[in-house]
Amino acid sequence: MSTEQQKTEQRKDVNGLGARMRRQRQRQSMTLQQLGAASGVSVGYLSQVERDRATPTLGTLSQIAQALGQNVDYFIRTPEVADSFTRDGTRPRFSVSGSSVEYEQVGVNMPGHEMTSFVLNVPPGYESEQVKHIGEEIIYILEGEIAQRVGGREYIMTQGDSLHYLGEKPHSWSNKTDHPARILWVGRMQYQKSGDLAQGAAENGIPAKELVPLRP
Repeated sequence: MSTEQQKTEQRKDVNGLGARMRRQRQRQSMTLQQLGAASGVSVGYLSQVERDRATPTLGTLSQIAQALGQNVDYFIRTPEVADSFTRDGTRPRFSVSGSSVEYEQVGVNMPGHEMTSFVLNVPPGYESEQVKHIGEEIIYILEGEIAQRVGGREYIMTQGDSLHYLGEKPHSWSNKTDHPARILWVGRMQYQKSGDLAQGAAENGIPAKELVPLRP
């Protein structure tokens, strides 16, 4: 590796997601065990994220951010949003550090908002980790094909398909094809503390056991 490449890797380590998360945790004098208890994310997985050996989904990252007293935007590069209007093809793209998925921000930050949305540009072969959390998500396939797994069931979703599910069910997704895919993702990003899943579902007016496919 050249000297320039080494410098680039060092800068990435200093400014990457793992380093930012570790600095914020240390500023608050929190141990990994305390952060795990507050966020509902396992200590082992938090350790992997801090060492840049794992890249969390936005849902998991928002749980960590809330436990650290930060907005999820603290950990990702987000575009400046002047108003709520966006035009296809002109939205700035960003990514969670270390992830090959590119995000386009569709929703905007407004006082009191709970829902947000992104367009995800997913490369061929990408596979997320399995997670569960308080909240709910809706995905709508704009292009390509995605295999979405929720609660032990797999949905092969193509253009025009959508799915609405509670985050408390273990879920993950992947692009098993040789072509990129685009997903419209909408979710509740401000999660309550773990351990109160039933209450969170009830407050949303949704039965805890519910998994709702919006298209047959």
